[in-house]
Amino acid sequence: MREEGEGYDDRRDEGRHGTRAAVHAASGGRLGAAHPRQEGPTDLRLVPPALAAWATSAVMLDAAPAWVTGTAVGCLVLAGVLMTLRVGRARRVPGAMTGGRSGWPAVTVAAVLVCAAAAAVSAGLHGADLRRGPLPGLAERYATVIAEAEITSDPRLVRPRVRGPAPAPTAVLIEADVRRVETRDGATLVTRTPVLMVVDVERRRSSSASSAFSAGDRPSPWLALLPSTRVRVTARVVPPADGGDTAAVLRVRDPKVPEVAGEPSAAQRLAGRLRAGLREATDGLAPDARALLPGLVVGDTARITPELDEAFKETDLAHTLAVSGSNLTIILVLLVGPPGLAQRVERRGLAPRLGISLRTTALLGGALTLGFVIVCRPDPSVLRAAACGAVALLALATGRRRSLIPALATAVLLLVLYDPWLSRSHGFLLSVLATGALLTLAPRWSAALRARRVPPRLAEALAAAAAAQALCAPVVAVLSARVSLVAVPCNLLVEFAIAPATVLGFAALATAPWAMPVAKALAWCAGWPAGWIADVARTGAALPGAGVDWPGSWPGAALLALATVALLLAGRRLLRHPWWCGACGVLLLLAVVQPPPLTRVVTGWPPPGWRFAMCDVGQGDATVLAAGAGTGVVVDAGPDPVLVDRCLRTLGITRIPLVVLTHFHADHVAGLPGVLRGRQVGAIETTAYQEPVDQAEFVRREAAARGVSVTRAAAGEERRTGGLSWRVVWPPADPTVVPEGPNDASVALLVRSAGLRLLLLGDLEPPAQRALLRSPAGPLLGGVDVLKVAHHGSAYQDPGLLSRTAPRLALISAGADNTYGHPAPGTVAALRAMGAMVLSTDRDGALAVTGEGAELGVAGD
Repeated sequence: MREEGEGYDDRRDEGRHGTRAAVHAASGGRLGAAHPRQEGPTDLRLVPPALAAWATSAVMLDAAPAWVTGTAVGCLVLAGVLMTLRVGRARRVPGAMTGGRSGWPAVTVAAVLVCAAAAAVSAGLHGADLRRGPLPGLAERYATVIAEAEITSDPRLVRPRVRGPAPAPTAVLIEADVRRVETRDGATLVTRTPVLMVVDVERRRSSSASSAFSAGDRPSPWLALLPSTRVRVTARVVPPADGGDTAAVLRVRDPKVPEVAGEPSAAQRLAGRLRAGLREATDGLAPDARALLPGLVVGDTARITPELDEAFKETDLAHTLAVSGSNLTIILVLLVGPPGLAQRVERRGLAPRLGISLRTTALLGGALTLGFVIVCRPDPSVLRAAACGAVALLALATGRRRSLIPALATAVLLLVLYDPWLSRSHGFLLSVLATGALLTLAPRWSAALRARRVPPRLAEALAAAAAAQALCAPVVAVLSARVSLVAVPCNLLVEFAIAPATVLGFAALATAPWAMPVAKALAWCAGWPAGWIADVARTGAALPGAGVDWPGSWPGAALLALATVALLLAGRRLLRHPWWCGACGVLLLLAVVQPPPLTRVVTGWPPPGWRFAMCDVGQGDATVLAAGAGTGVVVDAGPDPVLVDRCLRTLGITRIPLVVLTHFHADHVAGLPGVLRGRQVGAIETTAYQEPVDQAEFVRREAAARGVSVTRAAAGEERRTGGLSWRVVWPPADPTVVPEGPNDASVALLVRSAGLRLLLLGDLEPPAQRALLRSPAGPLLGGVDVLKVAHHGSAYQDPGLLSRTAPRLALISAGADNTYGHPAPGTVAALRAMGAMVLSTDRDGALAVTGEGAELGVAGD
């Protein structure tokens, strides 16, 4: 019986591939006398069993024990019947068992059934873990317990996106296994149940607001805990929000200092030391490189800002922050050599240069793989990469060359049997799809591009990026309800930077515990490619046409898959016509970049001669006062850097003499990085009331990082730039006047532009509005042309101020379907009763005021 992969006999192999044999012999004879075997057609026999195990695991995790048992027994019985029939046929027909592949379908079906049975049993046992023990019952009663838990993942700090005046409370999320539970009645219960611990943390500040403002915040000690550490916590047990692989959620009380009941293992202490060394080595780098390099190397994303993380998601570069097979591949390639050459001669890379034998090379690769998993943590993508690498190394050690598709199928099969919850992991699905694309579609597309005279290196990179995007885009659309149009070019632009950043980063990781100066030098070198990757992500995300909204559902994914197939078929025909390809490329480029002059011609936005623009940034404020060609004064930055940056790009703003931040609520200042990105900014002016402290510190930190000065506004200050002038009318300059809160400390501006008078009120509440009327600036507020209604048009407005201003046009910035009820119907009705036209961004989109003097116009995007 001929072994799989022996598609040619040895003599024809030697005659047809003498060159390869010569190279093989030239490697020093360390491979032995056997000639390299040729692989025949791709072996797909392991693919159906792997898919069957995957699907069965996903279904059986929630199934009742009777269904699990019935499925497993039924599959085994059917497999036994099939094999019995095949053996009986072999006895009746001599040679049936050895005559080629006549029995291949029966064996494959039997293997599918056996793997499905094994997956059903494994999934049933893992699913039962969530229903066993006392925690599910305690969760139903929302009981308070004292629990001893073993941490199974790195703690991570989570702050939801800004949806109102301030971000949601910061929390530390920790995956753990509860080992012991003490209830209020004194009972002690031993268990082993997976849970999610949620620790609500308050940033630890110094005693005074001023010192906190200068010293900053100290990280929570919960973030320093390592996997395998045992902690003792007092917590309320609540049911999990969306099921998953946790039996309950522990809401931890008294989060200031964790009570450690057991130290982490030696391996985790070593991994923690290495990771801490890498963080220390990167401390002196630029902010982007300092945040990104630990994520690229070991998946440590603690320093990634929400703005940078969003940029990576918008450009489909988030996979670079999740350690995957590419990281392990880069390290193994240094040892073994390029995969394509390893399939033929297996003796490239550092190993043969150092005189290391084939099997020793495989053992070293296995040690690297094990260390990789320990240091990078066993996330789904890491486990998939490690399992696939282990299968390939085993083939290397035994001298059996296998196709990488069977290796991937084996990895999937082993992983879903070991951890059935991976079958429901979107990250695992994306990892497998991307790897499958690189092994199946990418080589064919690369060959097709090379046949059309595309340079080989460019053809390979373009084919890999396009293939991964084609297969992964439907799943990404389900997760983000968006399709990126810049994913392929952005992935191409960062491709050449990932390898040096990863290699130098791993070198810094390895040397940091013993030679920190060397590690810092290596990290400094790695910071250049890491910074390039961050710049590509930010630039791509800021493009006006970077992506399009898409239905975030599985039917939407199916629709995108059909659209992708249609696009590929059309593209295949277009490749025969270079001029058409060029024209389509130019059109796509214009759709993504959307140059302001072209956008104005096509859409009419922004209207010519606009004086004041209100950006549509959701539930927040971001407005722009025109001060000349490409120049504008920005008042507030909104909650989202990407949205405000996109608005400013659309308006063509490249120079900003002044950024006015009316107060420090997050829906007015969190988008500041988007305002500062790529623009000349003269200064930032803020209110003197430095609350909330964390947002005030955020503003100062962002300004300092870009060398922009920060000043404080006070009533009576007057400024002019170009044809634009304004006067600060609130807050008062008297330091003894203490506002009731951040809203009442908002900077209010009275603006003149080409004969128009505009009043911008920030988020002033009625007490401050009444005080403003009584202030020296009160008489100046009568009869304005445009009013930026205070506090997103909330119900709390002073009728006297509205009556005094009597605006012709009232503009309100509010998010669609916001939970605050903004704008309030009563406020809108009161303004309309005064004769004002009322427009809001939640209904009308971005707004721009035009006209001069008595002429007043407004246009919506």
